[in-house]
Amino acid sequence: MARGLLAVIVALNLGLVYLLVILNQWNNLFYNALQEKNFDAFAHQLLRFAWIAAAYIAIAVYSLYLRQMLEIRWRRWLTEHFIGRWLASQTYYRLQLQGSTTDNPDQRIAQDISLFVQQTLAISLDLLSNTVTLFSFLTILWGLSGALTIPLGSHSLEIPGYMFWVALVYSAIGTWITHKVARPLVRINNQMQRFEADFRYALVRLRENAEGVALYGGEADEAKGLAGRFGAIIGNWREYMRFTKRYTWFSNGFGQVAEIFPILVAAPRFFAGAIQLGGLMQTASAFGRVQGAMSWFVNNYDTMASWKATVDRLTGFEASMARIAGEPGGIRRHPSPQPAITVDGVDVQLPDERPLIAAANLSIEPGQSVLITGPSGSGKSTLFRVLGGLWPFGRGAVAVPAGTRSLFLPQRPYLPLGRLRDTVTYPGLTVPASDDEIREVLGACQLGQLAGRLEESANWAQRLSPGEQQRLAIARALLQKPDWLFLDEAASALDETSETALYRLLKQRLPRTTIVSIAHRGSLAGFHDRRVEIRQSEDGIGHLAEAPAPASGPARITA
Repeated sequence: MARGLLAVIVALNLGLVYLLVILNQWNNLFYNALQEKNFDAFAHQLLRFAWIAAAYIAIAVYSLYLRQMLEIRWRRWLTEHFIGRWLASQTYYRLQLQGSTTDNPDQRIAQDISLFVQQTLAISLDLLSNTVTLFSFLTILWGLSGALTIPLGSHSLEIPGYMFWVALVYSAIGTWITHKVARPLVRINNQMQRFEADFRYALVRLRENAEGVALYGGEADEAKGLAGRFGAIIGNWREYMRFTKRYTWFSNGFGQVAEIFPILVAAPRFFAGAIQLGGLMQTASAFGRVQGAMSWFVNNYDTMASWKATVDRLTGFEASMARIAGEPGGIRRHPSPQPAITVDGVDVQLPDERPLIAAANLSIEPGQSVLITGPSGSGKSTLFRVLGGLWPFGRGAVAVPAGTRSLFLPQRPYLPLGRLRDTVTYPGLTVPASDDEIREVLGACQLGQLAGRLEESANWAQRLSPGEQQRLAIARALLQKPDWLFLDEAASALDETSETALYRLLKQRLPRTTIVSIAHRGSLAGFHDRRVEIRQSEDGIGHLAEAPAPASGPARITA
């Protein structure tokens, strides 16, 4: 479909060039009729012009309409491609985790793709039209301009089709000067897109963290930070203004001279009687078409600079995703026929390759409830990410039972935009839940006030308190009914009594689910029949060690 659309658009653009050739010939006949004061010929040419203009308008309208159709189809295809690559194998997470030089991937997907498609179609079709125009009018200009004889003493030099050579030299000089004057615009356009995206991201981040900023009273610091980012935009814009001014001085001057230059060059033949007024106007028109086609680079340098910056940002993004996808996984997570989750000799490192946990060995059997503890900064949450297959820094392997379902609940739950129903069931249930089931689970998690708002759409991350968000995440677990449930301080925003009640609820409603918890509070020990501790040696490197089972034992589960 896309190739068919492009073929039709190209054909329409070639049709426009053909009409320009006809219009050039019409110039000769029309102006000769004026010079000869031939009213019948004059009226005939006016009628002929009406038909030419009508055809030109119709072709121009449908050429634009079909180009816009191709543009949105191409943008949809590219957007799906980039989003697919970005989301595959958690590339979006690893790009951020590794401090990639690919800034603002959201802006590259949302804006750069749109600019790329729009500019590529405009530039390529315009270049095609100008190329066809050049070769279409070359023959006309060559035949109309005749030969120029330059006396050289007793000899003379005859230059056939001299106006073509004049147009070639004129355009070549203009192209060379334009490149020298406007070359920095590529770099400036690239920086402009990055600075704009950085500023927009800072504004979005302020909006998403409005409560924290307000409680800290950090408005002055935020204003200073935003002013700094906007200052970068202003500085880059001033540089853009400076080089654009130079480019505009030259391009406008070049264009204005081009209006009169062909008439000046062809005037000697007119005054010598070699051509009539119609021939002069046709020659000037043909010269303008040829010179304009040859000067395409001069007239479109600014657009080309912006396009090049967009292409660089997209190709850089693509290269970064390819590099992430091609990197060998330091810590491999793979399915296993064994029923247990096994951590086999895993060395966990920080992104700067400093060791965090050494030679971790751990086996978790189905049905066990395991509590992972350790001092702050010992790597508990990083181990949580290792078990989830998110942490690439290090060596070793994690084997997970094939065909089982796992659910990971981080300390700060992710709540997507949209209906409350979709937020509670995120990322989708294997077996759909009825409204009554969802309401009952919300009530059990002490979120009964939300039971009647399932169809309400909102930014729930801002509407709900941290404690309510964690309760909602527990409700997800009750609906998902996973085989393995991992909780990283998943109820830390609640008081001890509420946290205990939620754990009791999990144990009662998910008796077949293996629960692995990371927590600081000792009150949760009774809900686990095994405890693993991360102990740090003097060099700060952590080691996994079995700790004594909770003294109270699992009896507290039914207390």
